[in-house]
Amino acid sequence: MDSKATTASSGANAAKRAATAIAIFVALVALIFWLDPENLYLWAKAVHVIAVISWMAGMLYLPRLFIYHTEAEKGSVQSETFKVMERRLYRVIINPAMMVTWVLGLYLAWKGFGFAGGWLHAKIAAVVALSAVHGYFGSAVRRFAEDRNDKPARHWRLVNEIPTVLMILIVVLVVVKPF
Repeated sequence: MDSKATTASSGANAAKRAATAIAIFVALVALIFWLDPENLYLWAKAVHVIAVISWMAGMLYLPRLFIYHTEAEKGSVQSETFKVMERRLYRVIINPAMMVTWVLGLYLAWKGFGFAGGWLHAKIAAVVALSAVHGYFGSAVRRFAEDRNDKPARHWRLVNEIPTVLMILIVVLVVVKPF
């Protein structure tokens, strides 16, 4: 068996494990919501925070992978390994975490605040900006996978700071509610 077939098989197994883990997580969350409906808001808040942490972990790590990938020779074993890591991180962790963050975040904004409050509007705007960065990272994953990255490592070092700044802004808006 050649290395590409082994990588594809390994990727398929990882995707199955990730899908199983996500299905178990969704089933557990649904069970909790069903068993404890009076605390639905609190459970939604807890799962939202977990999803945000997962999303941010991926958003902070993916550009680091891009930096290292930029420095790897195209077509090398190292470059191919980065492609697998980037694709899995984006599809298996970052995308699902962003979706759960958005769904539960909108529920919390509606149920807890009726979408009222200047701080909430600013927070949602910052999350929209973070989602735009997420989309940019997705296009970068595709470009790297096709060996079409034209950005230097310095670009990725600078872009790596954007999710951090947005995260700080979002946390301050949620905790301090300055307006």
